[in-house]
Amino acid sequence: MRRRKVAVAAGCCLSFFLGTLLNVFFIPGFDPHQQPPPPPPPPRRGVTPAFAGSPLYWPGEDRESQRLELARQIRERYEELLRYQKHQAPAAAARRLVRPLERRLMDLAPPRTSSEQTLRLEKGKAPQADSRGGSDPEAKIDLSLNPPLLGCRDIHNVTSLHYLGSGYTKAVYRVVLNRTLAVALKSVDFGGHDIENCVKQYAALEACYRLASYKIVKEMILLQRLQHANILQLYGYCYQDSNDIPDTLTAITELGSPLEMIQLLQTSWEDRFRICLSLVRLLHYLAHSPLGSVTLLDFRPRQFVIVDGELKVTDLDDASIEESSCTSNRDCFIEFPARNFTLPCSVEGRCRNMNEKRNLYNAYRFFFTYLLPHSAPSSLRPLLDMIVNATGELHWGIDETVAQLERVLHLYKSGTYLQNTTRMPKAEYQQIPEAAIPDENYRCWPSYHHKGCLLSVFDVGEAIEVCENHSQCKAFVLTNQTTWTGRQLVFFKMGSNHIVPDPDKITYVKVTG
Repeated sequence: MRRRKVAVAAGCCLSFFLGTLLNVFFIPGFDPHQQPPPPPPPPRRGVTPAFAGSPLYWPGEDRESQRLELARQIRERYEELLRYQKHQAPAAAARRLVRPLERRLMDLAPPRTSSEQTLRLEKGKAPQADSRGGSDPEAKIDLSLNPPLLGCRDIHNVTSLHYLGSGYTKAVYRVVLNRTLAVALKSVDFGGHDIENCVKQYAALEACYRLASYKIVKEMILLQRLQHANILQLYGYCYQDSNDIPDTLTAITELGSPLEMIQLLQTSWEDRFRICLSLVRLLHYLAHSPLGSVTLLDFRPRQFVIVDGELKVTDLDDASIEESSCTSNRDCFIEFPARNFTLPCSVEGRCRNMNEKRNLYNAYRFFFTYLLPHSAPSSLRPLLDMIVNATGELHWGIDETVAQLERVLHLYKSGTYLQNTTRMPKAEYQQIPEAAIPDENYRCWPSYHHKGCLLSVFDVGEAIEVCENHSQCKAFVLTNQTTWTGRQLVFFKMGSNHIVPDPDKITYVKVTG
């Protein structure tokens, strides 16, 4: 009996271990380290061999019903694109000034042909199902990019092609155009989850491609319609023939660095705060966008990138402007892994602010809890804790949240947060203009320099306070470099034995205490 119990327990442990191992290795979704699919082919006329392994026919009596079902899905997704396309950006957004990077792109791009300037389609006309249940493979959504920046000619001879990753639908590549401009190329992954499952079920590669490609078209429409500093820029697109399919689509977008949460946790509080501020500014815009309130249904850190220190959303194919209908508050139930919420049902029969609140709670659970409070200035922590708690309980909406984070920014940039702290130096410091200490570094965390202690300060008084809080600090050097908030970067040193001339720096050496 005892051996039987031991054997049963061992079997349970082994099953749990194997199940965990399988979940780790086979969980679906984006994997930046997986084997890359083939890169998108260069623009050309003609076709490549058909999709390997795609069945050529359906056995049995379900062939016609399968084709009709696939045609229905294509039509529904196409009609969704038309709904998003009908919303027009306000005149102020449509007349936005051309940014310096856009001017650079316009100079880089050769003159466009009329076929490259728009994605042609008779407006308002859905793809027609044929007798076999297919859809019109020539269907193209009229994006009318203005100005038309990049197209097929620009990606014909790219350099430094590098696979970045893929998800259910898309594969993403980094390329360099004209040996100067790095961009991202997004195309349907023929080996991805969406195409493979569709082909297995319907045995219609071209129709399955069209269904998947509409997700890229939707993202392109949203990138064009939603103009904001924290939304990735759409530079252009290209149609080309590939895999026996005419007009396969490649989107050309701004390139960002993947958001690595582990690395982000090791950066300064100032940079982490910038990420959170970027995010709430984005969510405030999405809550009041020209399309209405937009929610990000697939809200995870991997849907964002960092461009010049700013957070930008890159994946919008799972965004939605649909507000849930309701007859009572019970219909307005939002479920998260750790919390559930019930929102009020409005007199119009819509769940009030559901899209906004879903975005806000996801920002709390993926970003705020990890990035906002830790290693923040002590005088700002009560306000930051209040922000984290209020968003975690959904007591605030996005308007109040962005207002409070902007308040934190003001307190930090203006130095007001230092007014309630005691700033009486314990030691005296000698100022040495136009001088620096090249060596005698020590490490601190977090630091802007991996081999020394480089921090940002509001003024000399705060630098003295930091130095006195570090037992190793015997001197510090003010640089002429500043952070995104305008704060000065300062090197803290463990000695001053070797001082050299430097016209761009000022050194302070502790002489007493």
